[in-house]
Amino acid sequence: MLRKLLTISLLLALPGVAFAEEMEILGMTGTQRGLYCVLIFIIAYALVMAEEFTHMRKSKPVILAAGIIWAQIAWMASTNGVAAETVHKVFEYNLGEFAELMLFLLVAMTYINAMAERNVFEALRAWLINRRFGYRKLFWITGIITFFLSSVADNLTSALLVGAVVMAVGVNSPKFVALGFINLVSAANAGGAFSPFGDITTLMVWQDGKADFFDFFTLFIPSVVNFVVPAAIMHFSIPDEAPIPNEEDEQIDLKPGAIAIAGLFVLTIATAVSFKQFLHLPPFMGMMVGLGYLMMYGYRLKLIFSYKGDKFDVYQHVKDSEWDTLLFFFGVIFAVGGLGFIGYLQLASAAMYEGLGPTTANVLIGVLSAIVDNIPVMFAVLQMNPDMPLYQWMLVTLTAGVGGTMLSIGSAAGVALMGTSRGMYTFFSHLKWTWAIVLGYIASIIVHLMINGG
Repeated sequence: MLRKLLTISLLLALPGVAFAEEMEILGMTGTQRGLYCVLIFIIAYALVMAEEFTHMRKSKPVILAAGIIWAQIAWMASTNGVAAETVHKVFEYNLGEFAELMLFLLVAMTYINAMAERNVFEALRAWLINRRFGYRKLFWITGIITFFLSSVADNLTSALLVGAVVMAVGVNSPKFVALGFINLVSAANAGGAFSPFGDITTLMVWQDGKADFFDFFTLFIPSVVNFVVPAAIMHFSIPDEAPIPNEEDEQIDLKPGAIAIAGLFVLTIATAVSFKQFLHLPPFMGMMVGLGYLMMYGYRLKLIFSYKGDKFDVYQHVKDSEWDTLLFFFGVIFAVGGLGFIGYLQLASAAMYEGLGPTTANVLIGVLSAIVDNIPVMFAVLQMNPDMPLYQWMLVTLTAGVGGTMLSIGSAAGVALMGTSRGMYTFFSHLKWTWAIVLGYIASIIVHLMINGG
């Protein structure tokens, strides 16, 4: 349900930024094997982008590509006198990057699954449906809820949850569903951009030490602008009428412990922030402590309610996590990290950040994320490690987060909603409003530079 990452040892205690600056590269970008690695990555990512049509999980091609790329790296290093210890050091650095992200997301996914099983999200959906709002009012309510929900959950979960409401009330209005889904994609991506927990890319930037936790909230107003501009334009095309009401309200009862688990999730987020801000420990350690909260509370639920047949199994929620997404991160981090070790990211950094300048480069990063998943794009930027002030790191965080809204295939939220819309929301129905989304993209960048650019 979340997209938008096994174990690691003393490496996690090393400062990631300093390590990245000291890391050696092979400098073999012009060799046949180096170019072969690039080709392998392009083919793998083409298969990732074609997942909707091939139905092959995205983790499979990138894991295979990562293995091939590192096999080539090992061969190039051994035949060019590069010490095996150097290769192992870089390999372990990438493993540390993956492990931190994977453990953090695993806890977040477990909490989301637990709240879903306790009917937290179903109860919210039923409440919205039972209010019987008009289409235009529902358009804004669902968008605003998705915007704030995606700041703590991922954009995929948020869009699917609220998308069920849009589908339920708009079953007789395909136009409302199409515009409502575009609005949800925009809100989910914009809402995830101003919170370290809202998107994988913001989490990566935070964990890499490029910004403190509260620095991300400087993106709140630009994110609001990014969401509101296209929503305001689309508002006038929403049917000015009310959906046909159901004969009776839908009733969803919360299961025992639902509110407590939601509270523990908030406490877990606070613990992760405290570990980072006050103890200077990686945030994933705080998240693992939060998993301990859930495990202990789950044991209490099991003791109290198991005799009623209500069994809460925290390990089942761990099992139900999006393992395809977590393993996809493994493939991406090792494939992109391998290309960086060969030297390609250094070339890209010189061409983009030194040639075009950071502002232009960061704006283009957002455009690129509409076509290519923003996770490898952001990881590549972090590996390039350009020398930028804080507001530029916040700019690339914003653009990478919201750039995917330009196309329906640019984010997991858009792809998922196309699959659930029964043909009412398509690539071309989204493309029809791309111009409005681009206006929101430009406006959010201008607002960010005005407010935060010094």
